Formats: sequence, C-alpha cells, structure tokens
Amino acid sequence: MKIIIFAGGTGRRLWPISRQKSPKQFEPIVGTKSTLQLAVDRVLGTYGAENIFVSTNERYVEMVQGQLPQLPATNVIGEPMRRDLAAAVGLAMAHLAHASEQPDEPVAILWGDNYMNQVANFLQVMAAAEQLLLAQEANILFIGETPRFANENLGWLGLGEDIGHIEGQPYHRFSSLTYKPPLAECQRMFANGTHVWNTGYFVTTIGFVQDLYQQHQPQMWSQLSEIEAAIGQADYQATLHRIYPQLAEISFDDAILRHVAPEQALVLHSEMGWSDPGTLYALKEAVNPNQKENVTKGLVLDRQSQDCLIYNYEDHKLVAVVGLEGMIVVNTEDALLVVPKEYIPLVKDLVNGLEGTDLESYS
Repeated sequence: MKIIIFAGGTGRRLWPISRQKSPKQFEPIVGTKSTLQLAVDRVLGTYGAENIFVSTNERYVEMVQGQLPQLPATNVIGEPMRRDLAAAVGLAMAHLAHASEQPDEPVAILWGDNYMNQVANFLQVMAAAEQLLLAQEANILFIGETPRFANENLGWLGLGEDIGHIEGQPYHRFSSLTYKPPLAECQRMFANGTHVWNTGYFVTTIGFVQDLYQQHQPQMWSQLSEIEAAIGQADYQATLHRIYPQLAEISFDDAILRHVAPEQALVLHSEMGWSDPGTLYALKEAVNPNQKENVTKGLVLDRQSQDCLIYNYEDHKLVAVVGLEGMIVVNTEDALLVVPKEYIPLVKDLVNGLEGTDLESYS
C-alpha cells in the first residue's frame, strides 16, 4: 500500500509557532519531533520508506527532505502554488499512478499536522481498511476517531448499518459527512453514538480516485493527465508550472468526495488518541483537556494559573505568569502572543492583516 501525507498548509491559526517560512507541520510543537516526522514514524516500519510520499508546497520541499532523509527525494511532491485540495490530491494521485504498476493498488491519504497516541490502534485500522479494499467490500474506507466529547471544531462521519468486524475493528456503511456542525448537533450525535470524528484519513485505490476526477472534473482530469505524462521527463517542471496554476480552485470534498455513493464507502473507527490541534487552544486541549491544568513548554514559571497554554521558545528567557485562566501565551525569538482562549479565532485575522505591510516578515 502506498501512503501519501499532505503537509502543505501554512497553519496561521497557530501563529506565532507556525509561520509562512516554517508552518506548524515542520515544528516540534509537542516533544522534539515535528508533526510531519511523527506522521512518517507511525507508518515507516509497516509500509517502508519507498512507499511513503509527502505532498507539500515547492517552497518547503528542501525542508521536508531535510526532516525526512529516509524518504527517496522523488517521493516529495511540490505544488507550485496553492490551488486548494482538489488540485493537490489530483497531483499526488498522478505521481502515485506513475510510481505504481497497478491502478487498483491501495493508497492511504493522511495528514501531516495531527497528533495520535494510540498508534497500534491506528495501524490496526489501516490494516483492516486495506483488507476490506482488497476484498472489494468498498471502493473507499473513511477512518474516524471514536469521539471523546462533542467537538464542534471538527467534521463528523455518520455511521450507517453495522456490517461486521475485521481485525477486531467494527465497520459500518457510510451515512454522511458533516463539516463542523453546531454544538447542539454535536452533542446530539455524541450522545446517540451515531457519528464519529472525521480524521480526514481514508484508504482507497489510485484508480478509483482518478476515475472520479475523470467523471466529475473532466477539465481538471485532462490537465492532470498532461502533468502525469510529463513526470520523469525533462519538461516536467515546465509542464507543471504551466498547467497547475490553471487548475480550478475547489475543495476535494466538493470536487470528488460528494460524488462517492454510499454503497461505495465504509467507515472504520477506533480510539487512536487522534487530535487535530488547528488552533492554539485546540493544541492545549489535545495535550491536556483538563481545564484545571496548564500545558507548558520551555522555561516557564507559573503561580495560580489554570487552563492555559504557555510556550516559551527562548532558552535564555524566563516566562513567568501569575493568576491566569484560559489564556494563551506564546513567546518566540521575534514575536510574543497573549490572547484569551475565546479570542483565538481572531489570531488568523491578525496574521492575515500583516500581508502587504511593513510587518509581513513576521507572518
């Protein structure tokens, strides 16, 4: 099975940890390894470096290769520019098709900015998904996390009919995909046990995905086919830079996944300890959801504070806080952010506002 890990985002909601020059997936936000390195570590022993690919922006290709020297250089796929995920996934599938001898070879699509602390369960789900795919029980397997609470900041997968178990894992018919439903709806789904968190991971085949592009995005399919024909040729970069900026800017969900028929899909889920720390407070919740406790990094001194994330990236500076509650404090070499957790959504707006100003270098 081939593995493709997407690592091209800029992560502006995690500023100032995440910057344009080094987005969150390349930073050691928890521990000493970046989330991208952790994502590769999870699958390296099972699937081998030669079967692991990373999709990123061209400006980060050297950074990826530096962090992941075990991967073949040709397994790092660079996008010339951001054109949303339909274009990115299409380009990745073109490279996988070029690298694979079989259009029905399984491929797992994963993300490079998540955390997970039950890796054995994750690998068990991956193995089950591959078996179901090879047995032609489905064309695509969505992988969910058994929800721990009613999280309104995530997408949710609807569980249809309980079909059975494989590799100790239950699997269901696919019912629905809901993006960030209101809290009341999340509470209802969580209480009823009818939905699971959508990790964005899925296992399918190269051919199935490319067939969907051909059927439902014919213009994009034609453009991607021209790029695929140039892979490995002397004119690949010129072809990529000529065609890729012309690809439609549309999400993968809207372009492709909404066309997947329920009978073509199954849902697997497990307690993988998965989380998607898309914001600074979500990062705090992912590491320690206890609202009586703090999450700290670096040289930090605290007295009588709770439910805070306090990160200090300067080795020779002490960050001291007293009596804070629900606060985010992030100190880096060139920027300091202090924000109450309820105002976290404004961080992205703040960073976007730096573009085109004298402070753009801080973004």
